[in-house]
Amino acid sequence: MTVSYVQLFSINQVKIILRILSILQMPSTPVEQTHTCQWQQILAPYNMGYRIKLLSQLLTRAFSERLEPFGLTPFHWLVLCCLWIEDGLPTSSIGEKLQQVGGTLTGVLDRMEERQLIRRERDPRDRRIWRIWLTDAGKELETVLPPIAAELRERAMQGISEQEREKMSQLIDRAIANMS
Repeated sequence: MTVSYVQLFSINQVKIILRILSILQMPSTPVEQTHTCQWQQILAPYNMGYRIKLLSQLLTRAFSERLEPFGLTPFHWLVLCCLWIEDGLPTSSIGEKLQQVGGTLTGVLDRMEERQLIRRERDPRDRRIWRIWLTDAGKELETVLPPIAAELRERAMQGISEQEREKMSQLIDRAIANMS
């Protein structure tokens, strides 16, 4: 069984570990230094992918803890966000926006419907299409959940200027586009 840093250490401990690792040189002999330095930017825990994954895990865990009192998961949050922007989307459109396969999304929608956050209705013009609509309970969460997400975002972005945040967002979007 693999255990991640996130499961073993607190967020502050992970930050300290990453700082220490970034200061220390891994190799101990000149031959190892030459070989390892060549690859250091792609080796964990130094590579960007590893650090992005770690950040994602830390944010997901913190957000999950904040959503738990509402009986929600981060995936529920994503679906709610889609519907707050445009209510009555077809299931397939939600899946496209979230880049999710049907089976995974169907289970999430089932649970949201059980909690009476959404309702499904057939499209009257095309009976093959199911549209997803927010219930009053789903709509009410729009006033409660975004401030929670904003607080967590601010915590994660503490000490990062608006200009740096925008540049970071642009770079992440570019990397996603490169891999899509």
